[in-house]
Amino acid sequence: MKLYKTVFMGTPEFAVPVLERLIMDGHKILAVITQPDKKRGRGKSITYSPIKVTALKHSIEVLQPDKIKRPEFIAKLRDLAPELLITCAYGQILPKSVLDIPEYGCINVHASLLPHYRGAAPIHRAIMNGEKITGITTMMTDIGMDTGDILQKTEVKLGGNTTSGELHDILMYIGADLISKTLRDMSLGKLERIPQNNSEATYAPMLKKEESIIDWKSSAESIHNKVRALNPWPGCFTSYKGTRLRIISSGIRKSSGEKEPGLILKAEKDLMEVACGSDSILIYELQFENKKAMKIEQCWHNIETGIVLGKGGS
Repeated sequence: MKLYKTVFMGTPEFAVPVLERLIMDGHKILAVITQPDKKRGRGKSITYSPIKVTALKHSIEVLQPDKIKRPEFIAKLRDLAPELLITCAYGQILPKSVLDIPEYGCINVHASLLPHYRGAAPIHRAIMNGEKITGITTMMTDIGMDTGDILQKTEVKLGGNTTSGELHDILMYIGADLISKTLRDMSLGKLERIPQNNSEATYAPMLKKEESIIDWKSSAESIHNKVRALNPWPGCFTSYKGTRLRIISSGIRKSSGEKEPGLILKAEKDLMEVACGSDSILIYELQFENKKAMKIEQCWHNIETGIVLGKGGS
């Protein structure tokens, strides 16, 4: 099997297993490119990206251009002379001047079954939309947003209670397996490039802050999917007696008859039931403002039935 001289581009934890697998497989990682360090917390301490931490652990050179299009960075990349670029959740769109440098092009590891869910938030959007199947795609990067030729895919079935956090942790290791297989097959001449059918494309835009707020007029299924999709980040919120309340885990109860959306119907030891636009939501875990997350069995006796969630601010 051919081992490629590679420059890897990625930033978050999701990309770490992919980089680790490339190293383990014996590919020569010439450099790692990641987003600039960030200042976090009250002390404004510098925080490295998970990919930078991984690269430094393996004594790999780290480059952190604020803009990938800068001429001095492109010159540095040419000097490295990579045969291949591999990207996974890097965070910037690559220009043609970068894509043209490596002999074998650029391969991206994307967390959906392309052409579905192109864009920044494929994991969240798949769960929010109630998908039953998602997966990982390796693709040739072009100048569009996740529009390049498909190389290989791996499917993953989604359970009705799977959260974004759980799916994230599943897919990042599947991504590592798939890039390993993709490069092996490429070196053996077994890789087929399949153009995407743009008429089937769907998009996964970045999450907006207002999407965290529950609209109780929506169906119970829609709200349950949102709770799953926004767990653990950025969270799914409503209000209880004017204070912020986070809904962490939920279920669905089919119900007949119309009740005011957001009305707390029950607060019992094992669940809290809330009316929705159709059917009702069962809440199993929640978090009151400035409190720790709690199972409903820890706080049900403090919850008042007949209160309408979402009133008095959120």
